[in-house]
Amino acid sequence: METIRIGIIGHGFMGHEHESMLTRLDGYKVVGISDIDPKQLEDVKEGIKRYANNEEMFNDPEVDVVIIAANNNQHHDLVIQAAKAGKDIICEKPVAMNLAELDDMVKVVDECGVNFTVHHQRRYDKDFRTMKNVFDSETLGDVYSIKSSLYGFNGNMHDWHVYIAEGGGMLFDWGVHLLDQMLWMMPGAKIKSVFADVRNVINFEVDDYFKILMKFDNGIMAEVELGTYFLTDKMDNKWFERHWIMGGNKGTAYLDGFDPQGAIVRTNGLLQNVGGQRTMTAAGPTRSFGPPPEGKLVTEPLPLADTTHEDYFENYRKAFDGQEEFLVKIPETRRVLRLMEAARESARTGKSIDFE
Repeated sequence: METIRIGIIGHGFMGHEHESMLTRLDGYKVVGISDIDPKQLEDVKEGIKRYANNEEMFNDPEVDVVIIAANNNQHHDLVIQAAKAGKDIICEKPVAMNLAELDDMVKVVDECGVNFTVHHQRRYDKDFRTMKNVFDSETLGDVYSIKSSLYGFNGNMHDWHVYIAEGGGMLFDWGVHLLDQMLWMMPGAKIKSVFADVRNVINFEVDDYFKILMKFDNGIMAEVELGTYFLTDKMDNKWFERHWIMGGNKGTAYLDGFDPQGAIVRTNGLLQNVGGQRTMTAAGPTRSFGPPPEGKLVTEPLPLADTTHEDYFENYRKAFDGQEEFLVKIPETRRVLRLMEAARESARTGKSIDFE
């Protein structure tokens, strides 16, 4: 097994994560790290080079692959520079600020003949993979609705993420992951239309809330919603309740939090064959939204996934050695980027956008 020699550009939040993970994984060696702020390099681990600038890294023959973990608005130029230096590239998400940037990057990468992929490690999140297991098994029958949501209470963005010009905001930060997961959930399905609300609730420049509705040609309505300012008196991770919910004609699957907690819920017999049961609620009587007859609801365990973000680099190592394909392909990341542009356009105009 060939050791992959890594250079990391940017030693902020994600740069530290890459350094920490790759220094403990077999088959990788972190050769050096660069950052525009020398203070960010003060805690680089012993034995790893601290480059004075990116050019030193690009010119270092000991570096095979460059990981670009700099601010979003720097991805375009850094990918092109790395490609021209003959380095393979792993770029943090979002891959670019817009489609024009990405197309320019791909043109140069293709001309230089280097490998280029994006760090969509959340395809290996346990919660997502568990729900994908449910979807792929067809255990829910005909799925008609999938919702992925995250609600937090911290409110403000962090560091450069507060600035539009730097590529800040939650759509670029977390939305890109949630949308990528939704598209990878059902890769063969086309998106017919997109309707979205994207807004800044308490942040002055950048979005901290979005709701995106996607109508797929397989009949599924998918929804992704995220907000950083949903306040709650439950400060014990309970704001992640119903992180995922998937509805089909043979049952419902739900999942709370990132460490999967949930179930598949079915009816023990068709409820439409059960006579209506009048229930008195605080809002008055109902036959549709009261509890089902006793014994009619049954639960089953979720088909839990056993994946970690380290699996991303296991795939990369095998693909680098020619044993398999890179999991994350650039046309897939282009589709996600285009989807985010459509969401922003829908939010701006208040209209649904035809997509595919």
